[in-house]
Amino acid sequence: MSLKIRLVRHLLSILLVVMAGSLGYYLLFMGRIDFLECLYMTVIAITSVGFGEIVPVTGNTAAEIFTMLLITFGMGIILYAISSLTASLIEGELSGYLREKKMNKLIAKLHGHYIICGGGETGMPLIDEMTRNHEAVVLIEREQETIDRCNADGKLLFIRGDATEDQNLVAAGIANASGLFACLPSEKDNLYITMTARMLNTHLRIVSRMINPALEPKLRKAGANSVVSPNTIGALRMASVMIRPEVVNFLDNMLRSQQGNLRVHQLTISEAGLATNRVLMDSGLKTRFNLLVLGAHLPGEEILFNPPPSHVLTPGMVLIVMGDTTDIARARKAF
Repeated sequence: MSLKIRLVRHLLSILLVVMAGSLGYYLLFMGRIDFLECLYMTVIAITSVGFGEIVPVTGNTAAEIFTMLLITFGMGIILYAISSLTASLIEGELSGYLREKKMNKLIAKLHGHYIICGGGETGMPLIDEMTRNHEAVVLIEREQETIDRCNADGKLLFIRGDATEDQNLVAAGIANASGLFACLPSEKDNLYITMTARMLNTHLRIVSRMINPALEPKLRKAGANSVVSPNTIGALRMASVMIRPEVVNFLDNMLRSQQGNLRVHQLTISEAGLATNRVLMDSGLKTRFNLLVLGAHLPGEEILFNPPPSHVLTPGMVLIVMGDTTDIARARKAF
């Protein structure tokens, strides 16, 4: 049972006892006593403050029996409710609930973020890589222990729940998200998430984890833009380490460089961007953002590798650049 439901139940039980006592006194005295005085009598009776009888109970057998029952059972109910509320406060559940509410408000404000379904062996390094690239991410994970491992710095936004349930995807802001990673251990769950996410956001980019190659056509039909097999990627990595170790060493050093978080990334030239319709030499990519341009690509055309300084940057063109993630983030905003 959630903390919110328990709080409401305990408060309602206290209110019910007070109202039942007040109404009982009012009916016993046939309305001759003001209801406010009946309420006052109920409160001082169940709290045992000993202020004396506001309502003439002594000598009235029915009122005396009612008062004894009210004190015995009413006080028991109220003490139980108060002790439960206190326990919730001590255990930090209320503070956890408030943190959750605050986090949900932050998630609701996100636009262009990425949703990661599952924080396990694939999800955890994925979160680390996305945050290194200054991307906003929201994790959906059922196990609190897994969430704690992924949230070592305490800054991760997350939804605790099953990623296959629509309300959790909605709570993660899928309507405003740019992409979703389906990386649960179960391929059937990833297939279901992919299908559901595509229905909730037709423009979403979806990348799904896959082990069985036979499942790839189904994932793509369900709406996945890309499908990644950890086994295949691992095999390609092992082959690369064997036959081109220096290249792999270069890439590894780039990822762990002391010069910053170096990455190969992409920049899309927009119509209102800083460098639109300028030549590459005047774009400021090298002088202002310290980025190395590796390639340029217009939709429907082949990638131009190592474009010349005179290459014109047109709207819709995608540049492949290499540099520090902070500089890349600044350039993406400017371009």
